[in-house]
Amino acid sequence: MTDVARFPVLDREMKVKYEGSIDKKGGNADWDWSLYQDKKGEWVIFDVAGAGCIYNMVQHRYLSSEEPVFRFYFDGEETPRFTIRLSEFGEKYPFTEPQASCYIGPLDNGRGPIRVVRSFVPMPFRNGCRITSSVKLEGPHRDKGQGGWGHVVYHSYPTAQGIETFTGKEDYSSLVRQWKQTGVDPKIGKDRMFRMSEKKLAPGESLSLIDVHEGGVINSLKLYMAGMNPDRLQDVWIRVKWDNHEREDVLCPIGCFFGNSLGYNNTRYLLMGATTDGWFYNYFPMPFWERAHVMLENRSGETVTLGFVEVGVGENSYDRENSGYFRSSDYYTRKHTPGADSPIASIKGTGKMVVAHVTCYGERPHIITCEGDVRIHIDGIKTPQVESDGSESYICYGWGFPTPSECNPSGGYDGLSDNPWSMTRLCLGDSYPFYSQLDFNIESGESNNQYLEHLGIVFYYGQDKVSLVKTDSIDMASKKSLKRHKYKVEGDVSVKMLTSCFEGDADDVEVTAMVHKFTGESSFRVKVLPNSHGVRLRRCSDQELPRQCARVWVDGQDAGVWYLADSNPYKRWIEDEFEIPESLTRDKSVLNIRIVPESREEGCPVSWNESAYEVFCYME
Repeated sequence: MTDVARFPVLDREMKVKYEGSIDKKGGNADWDWSLYQDKKGEWVIFDVAGAGCIYNMVQHRYLSSEEPVFRFYFDGEETPRFTIRLSEFGEKYPFTEPQASCYIGPLDNGRGPIRVVRSFVPMPFRNGCRITSSVKLEGPHRDKGQGGWGHVVYHSYPTAQGIETFTGKEDYSSLVRQWKQTGVDPKIGKDRMFRMSEKKLAPGESLSLIDVHEGGVINSLKLYMAGMNPDRLQDVWIRVKWDNHEREDVLCPIGCFFGNSLGYNNTRYLLMGATTDGWFYNYFPMPFWERAHVMLENRSGETVTLGFVEVGVGENSYDRENSGYFRSSDYYTRKHTPGADSPIASIKGTGKMVVAHVTCYGERPHIITCEGDVRIHIDGIKTPQVESDGSESYICYGWGFPTPSECNPSGGYDGLSDNPWSMTRLCLGDSYPFYSQLDFNIESGESNNQYLEHLGIVFYYGQDKVSLVKTDSIDMASKKSLKRHKYKVEGDVSVKMLTSCFEGDADDVEVTAMVHKFTGESSFRVKVLPNSHGVRLRRCSDQELPRQCARVWVDGQDAGVWYLADSNPYKRWIEDEFEIPESLTRDKSVLNIRIVPESREEGCPVSWNESAYEVFCYME
């Protein structure tokens, strides 16, 4: 998180995931945040196997409710390595400001007050992590001592190489210093500064800010707009082209590029920001190898005065094959999508999302417009990999925006007391890697039941190439497919047809398919590419029961544990994935897979089922 200069580097076989209090029926009852109660009587709210790192945790709780104690268990240990009370967020090291904080919401006509705690403290682990709460986080009723909802966002890795498990004693002083200097370029280097004094842009006129015909990195872009008013955030556009590309890599209003589309209040984030008096900055490193051309375009009907421009350009030492261009998705113009999520961004290729920016306009004043969930699908998977119990929770404030502008180094919002509002989320540690596509959507209200108009954009580091290629699939309902893949299943086996839905925007679309449930093992053979750099195995299954767990064997070698702690008895279909490292796939065109269900712990029932498999290979 401190090495901002590394952001353009594209990581291989890394995934972002989410666990949180989503209404399992698809409505707005976003509470009852627990997976199961463990043998100690603690309520488990996060439970994963394998290597990973937690980057973001949010918890909401009424002030009058019983205070929970959170315990963090790592690498299968029975004793928690770290314990923290709800009230200690923002005070107990390393959960201190500005990486962790506590926000007390207002009374809000009797709905509040509520305590929102949020953390961006990185917590790596080599072999799994569990988070428990001493209190069952359930129900919305403050007078009954209820309340408690939130989420955890984390990365998962195919191996534990280079990872040291969190202890709570890490030296995060450099991260603290960096985050306390919000608004100052955190990168240290000897940049060439390209400066421009006052310029006037007539209606329809464009101005070239920089046009460099050699390799380099734009490390900073700052400008001052005299006589700035909020309309300028939408009327003045920025156009960026890298390396003589045919189409713009970035094309959007400056409000998006600097993280605020409304301009009611100052919003200063670590790597982008805007002030009401007309100052703007963007410090994301933007490498190029042949040319960089940055332009401003005045799309308003009035002359715009640009008071000052400064662009910092440094040397480019990035590996071109393994680095991404700084890009924007197509700008999603203000509109309403009846009965469906607003599709803010759909990106093809390989990359990682680092910023999401969404602005919302309600039908009328004095209505709550922030309850819509953010839902992000990665690489074509049907189940959202990142969700949120409301847009306000996505940016880690967790309340209905009845307060002035809020911001921290990783995100925040600007807006009126109810609507419109504009939110920005910087994924500084928890970037969203994708290897074929990324789709960023947001609901209009609790269940797409409100008339809301969204606009927005996603910024990412990316390449055009697709590096995750589908090579095979198994259909459990097809005898030919089962025979071709030499599929076998043993033990106590049941085969049933299931009609249900997936979670997300399509949670009203019924899907009927065959499900194999067993306690012995399944085995099958799949095609892969011999020059691949690892394999992703995607399973479709029934998530009615929690804690599905199995050990995966590849050509007789132990590939690790496939574990899914969550469940949904209402929207029962789910797609989840298992990463097979390159060490087990190198130079092979066929893999022999064994799936052996096992109990996650003593006394836990064996639970596993499968309806279909898809196989993907990572390619250069």
